[in-house]
Amino acid sequence: MTTEGNRRIRVKICGLTRAIDVCAAVEAGADALGFVFYPASPRAVTVAQARALARDVPPFVSIVALFVDPSVAEVAAVLDALPMALLQFHGQETPEFCRQFHRPYLKAFPARSQAMLAQALVRYPDACGWLVDTPTVQHGGSGKTFDWTVLPPPEARTRPLVLAGGLTAENVAEAIARVRPWAVDVSSGVESEKGIKDRGKIEQFLAAVRKAENDFAASH
Repeated sequence: MTTEGNRRIRVKICGLTRAIDVCAAVEAGADALGFVFYPASPRAVTVAQARALARDVPPFVSIVALFVDPSVAEVAAVLDALPMALLQFHGQETPEFCRQFHRPYLKAFPARSQAMLAQALVRYPDACGWLVDTPTVQHGGSGKTFDWTVLPPPEARTRPLVLAGGLTAENVAEAIARVRPWAVDVSSGVESEKGIKDRGKIEQFLAAVRKAENDFAASH
């Protein structure tokens, strides 16, 4: 599946830790909400916290569970609490590890170079999508962009591409115009501090994405 001609860009707000932020993201029109199950992250939540947050998620808004090199038991515990969750693996998980849960999953990749990224993408042909992020030791949430030219062009993508890494209301339109992703993923770009989202920034980000869609449609 390529994204050439994709008029609607899906939006994921990641790193949610508070019910008020979940509601703000939903009301602004986010398509997906990301909960981080990586204890080293300042945006990490427990299984119990995520279960409570999920109560405020209405139908047709996806929940995404983010992991970094988890154990099988850790993933199973999250799926037991959030059986509808889409899995997102941000570490060194093998294709065999990712697919053993028999659930749709996103595989995240650091955009270190065009050659390394191209080699990594082909290892996960059964992923429901590829998420590409800025290389960091924290596995995302850096607030920094990367060189988008390392990404494969839309016609060369065999899976939907999710663009992450330093996106904000100020740069997401340019990112959409240049990359043509299936979806965009934002965390630090809509925060007042780590783990604390800002309703105004969320609304501005979604508005910028919708304007970019309209501009693209008008030009085609």
